[in-house]
Amino acid sequence: MNIEEIREYCVAKPAVTEGFPFNDTALVFKVAGKMFALLDLSEDSRGISLKCDPELAIELREQYSEVTPAYHFNPTWYETSKKQKNFTFFGLF
Repeated sequence: MNIEEIREYCVAKPAVTEGFPFNDTALVFKVAGKMFALLDLSEDSRGISLKCDPELAIELREQYSEVTPAYHFNPTWYETSKKQKNFTFFGLF
């Protein structure tokens, strides 16, 4: 998925809002005021952080080197995937 496909996928979900609450490169998606995804649009560190079931998160980290605990979020619940071209979501979507 590319950035626009990710955005389209997220905003198509019921009751999703999007915005830039942190800076002009961190696009945040929320449901009922709760964040479930952050898409980093900056050229130097493009990636996505997603809220994830903790047990699934452990499996994904063991299986895919691209999946790591999210840096600025609770690493139990949020995972990050950094890719420079297309994103792969390992079944998260």
